[in-house]
Amino acid sequence: MNAIMPRLTLNNGVAMDAVGFGVYRSAPAETAVAVETALANGYRLIDTAAAYRNEAEVGAALSESGVDRAELFITTKLWVEDYGYDSALRAFDASMARLGLDVLDLYLLHQPLPSGFEATIASYRALQTLYEQARVRAIGVSNFTTAELSELLARTDVVPAVNQIQVHPYFSQPYLRSFNLERGILTEAWSPIGGVIRYRNHGSGTAGKDPLHDPVLLDIAAAHHKTAAQVILRWEIQLGMCVIPKSVTPRRIAENIDLFDFSLSAGELSRISALDTGIRSGPDPHAITR
Repeated sequence: MNAIMPRLTLNNGVAMDAVGFGVYRSAPAETAVAVETALANGYRLIDTAAAYRNEAEVGAALSESGVDRAELFITTKLWVEDYGYDSALRAFDASMARLGLDVLDLYLLHQPLPSGFEATIASYRALQTLYEQARVRAIGVSNFTTAELSELLARTDVVPAVNQIQVHPYFSQPYLRSFNLERGILTEAWSPIGGVIRYRNHGSGTAGKDPLHDPVLLDIAAAHHKTAAQVILRWEIQLGMCVIPKSVTPRRIAENIDLFDFSLSAGELSRISALDTGIRSGPDPHAITR
């Protein structure tokens, strides 16, 4: 395991790495090799989801890696088509079979379902049951707003350990991150280097812009002899987030974990935070229904 990797302690005492490896939009044929490359470079947190349709390939890579299971931290997510108490439990069993695991480290609701929030609550109660049965070590949510978190907290018994949300310099969600922090919920950043901008052309004011080419980030990167991606990830880590960058390119996979031989000054952190537009550059999770 990477000896210098910062560890983040969740609200139930479980520790997880500050940097993980995501496989969203990784084609099944590429996923196993990408995960094997990530593990060889020191990643131990791997994030997948039933909706990514590559859990089996992640499981195969874990099995072939030879890495001790105790070193690994594996996350997957429940998709909305399986929301509901009983269906959530069945979907969990299916995910575990694909991953080849007996115990999962973190299980998330992939997103709220505003058109069926009762099903969202029922699904989270299923996650609570899995947690109480020690089949998962921690539970949480993804893409939840403050209003949805407030309702979830009022109606369930286990405070989510994680809220995995879109965060990058052009959409940094400071209010939601502060809300999470005040309630002991870790913010985990998906699309942390703005990949969502590169594969989607959504969001007025951000279309065509890419933080990897932003002059502010390039200036800071040059000062540290790092890439813009490394600067962005370091910014998020220093703000207390967990990050799960995705790549299938070996060089970039290695670069995205090479973050611990430099630090950003308070001024540099502020310059990056000032890039926030407040405009979502990816899909609105509330536009997705069953």
